[in-house]
Parts: sequence; C-alpha cells; structure tokens
Amino acid sequence: MRWGSQLAVGLRPVVDLVYPPRCPLCGGAIAAQEGLCGDCWSLLDIPARGIAGCEEHGGVAVHAATYYNDASRRLVLAYKHGGKITLAGLLARLMAARLPDPAQADRKPLLVPVPLHRWRLWQRGFNQAALLAHELARLGKGEVLVDALMRQRRTPSLGGLGREARERALAGAIAVNPKRASVIAGRAVVLVDDVFTSGATTRACIAALGGAGARSIAVACFARVDEAATIRDVWTGPSRRGLRPENETPEAF
Repeated sequence: MRWGSQLAVGLRPVVDLVYPPRCPLCGGAIAAQEGLCGDCWSLLDIPARGIAGCEEHGGVAVHAATYYNDASRRLVLAYKHGGKITLAGLLARLMAARLPDPAQADRKPLLVPVPLHRWRLWQRGFNQAALLAHELARLGKGEVLVDALMRQRRTPSLGGLGREARERALAGAIAVNPKRASVIAGRAVVLVDDVFTSGATTRACIAALGGAGARSIAVACFARVDEAATIRDVWTGPSRRGLRPENETPEAF
C-alpha cells in the first residue's frame, strides 16, 4: 500500500467522525464514504451481467455502468452540477467493473476524456470526464491522456437543437491535439464520459480519434440512455435516426 493510501486509511475514522457517511441520493446513514445505501443501490438500472454492460454500436463498444434513469440522473447532476466531485470515485468504480482488464500490462488503452471548452472548464471548475478518466487509471484500466482532444471553439448549448443543427454547431469544434497525435496512432482508446447519448459530441470525438489513427475506439460511461440511436457510419456520416436533445445530461439544459 502506498504512503498516500495508508494516510487515507488512517484518517478515515476522523473524516467519518467529522463528516458522517451519508448516501448521496437519499441522505441516509451508510457504512462508508463514497457509497450508496441498500435501497438506493436497488434503484440503479445496471445492465445484465451476461452482456457486461457492453453493447456494439456500429463497431464501437459502449461499456456502461448503468442505464440512465432517475437514480443515475440524480447522481450525475450531483456530481457535475452539485459540486460533489468526490462522487467520481464511486461512479468510476462502477464503470471499471464493466471494462475489460487491459490485455497487456505495458500497453494499456488510452483513457481519453470528452473535452470541455476552456470557458466551460473555467465556469465549472473541472472536467467531469477527466476526473472519471483519472479514477479509471487509478483502478488499472488504462493510461490517461487528458489533453488528447481539444474543443477548439465554444459551441452553443445543444439542448433543444435538431440533429442537423447539432451537427453544424459541432462541425470542426473537436480535434485531436497535434502534440498528442503520435501517441494516439496505433493505440486502443477508451473515450470517457459521464453520460452516453450517442449524440453529436460523441461522434465528433470518435471521428477525430479515428482520423488520428487510433487502432480501436470504445466508449466508457457511467450512464447510457437506453433509447439512444447508434453511432453507425461514424467515419462516413451520421445516422439519420432521431436522438434526444444532447447536453450535459439529456434533460439538464
């Protein structure tokens, strides 16, 4: 155990005394920090173990810890908009349980977070996808390349926009960081985000990574919108199936 981990374990009783562990969904008492009570655990819609939370979408594997429902939505909103960034550990542990272990210890996949524009990053104070990526790396699921992708210009809120309008808004907005292109080429990449809706942002990220020569691309998320459309034709053009309006979360505009 590393020194930092030993210190954290040693301080845990003090932290629990000052801040008694509470379930982030209902506020009830729980045994340890970064957990849920039994009743709230049962509210999460977790994919069947048989499919390991992974479904194929046009050749892109989507590894989801949960399906998007009221319970997962409340966790995401508390994490991203409620300032409870300590939830990153809980969300990432659930995500890690659905991700396969790296085939080669010395060639782990690159964990690439969906990027925020610098103004959005300044307003929020953190990139929720980047925190999840760092937690996944700590759990042995890959190597973080936090600046692999760049959001080159500020885009308008995508909530309420039609599919073609979303595509136009994001056209050219997301690109591979030229300084990281050589690192991405030939590597397996896991695109990390909190919620997967199979929308314009995801397609733009996948297209940029594919254009940089990524050997394979998968998506890891905490919650997946069950009725989201597929990402087929991601290198040749978007599918014409309809999607929910895309934003931070499907309803949070």
